Amino acid sequence: MSDGTIILEESAAAAPCLARIGGGELFAFTARAPDKATVNEDTAAAIPCGPDACVLVIADGAGGLPAGKRASATAVAELSRSIESAIDQTTLLRTAILNGIEAANAAVRAGVSGSATTLTVISVEGRLVRSYQVGDSEALIVGQRGRIRLQTLAHSPTGFAVEAGFLNQREALHHEERHIVSNFVGYDDMRIDVGSTIRLNPLDTILLASDGLTDNLHLDEVIERMRCGPLADAGSSLVSLATRRMGDTDTEMPSKPDDLSVLLFRKPVGKPDAARLAVEATETGGA
Repeated sequence: MSDGTIILEESAAAAPCLARIGGGELFAFTARAPDKATVNEDTAAAIPCGPDACVLVIADGAGGLPAGKRASATAVAELSRSIESAIDQTTLLRTAILNGIEAANAAVRAGVSGSATTLTVISVEGRLVRSYQVGDSEALIVGQRGRIRLQTLAHSPTGFAVEAGFLNQREALHHEERHIVSNFVGYDDMRIDVGSTIRLNPLDTILLASDGLTDNLHLDEVIERMRCGPLADAGSSLVSLATRRMGDTDTEMPSKPDDLSVLLFRKPVGKPDAARLAVEATETGGA
């Protein structure tokens, strides 16, 4: 159980964090790549925004660039600060997130030269969800029957090729340029992709993950493991398979040792409460 912000950073062999936050259930995990001696460059967080709202965050410090860990931790800290300030001042959550990402970009740019990070954010207000994307960490929302309700676009040549129909998901995963990323927090020309509002259905599951997951599992494997059953079992299954793949020599399957971060979130099935109705009424009135 947790009433405060949950931040996961460094771990060589982590146990998952299970918590209730924002009116839902959370599975959170991060660990450095197997046999990696240097720091885990990922930072993950879940930020409460009241009894029925929260913000989920994954940041992956750019591998091979200086101070990747500092960049991901700085980005999450700036975003958290903006959201917490907005709660105190009753600022709209969407505005607080955008301001926080811009503040994160300025802070990372002011830090060690060359440092950068991805930043993927999901806001949950009642059953209304919105995504914010910089880089190639992924957010995915899947229904109980496996239907994809949201999949963020990776800011990369292969991501854009998939969007344009030149590659399918499996081809992109095995493509020689799959690790190239064209947009980071810490870039002068950083851009933020803001998704449309989605209304969660009962038993929809939200996933945020660094490429330690998405470079090691095919999309259908991710969907099959996250869509049903207890959230803890779904998360553990994803982490276990991704970790096993990192050391796999089978060239037919994806395999890329990397830091691994996974957030899973699911709302309970039940009658809408007053907080949720208030959020949805505000959103509808402002549309």
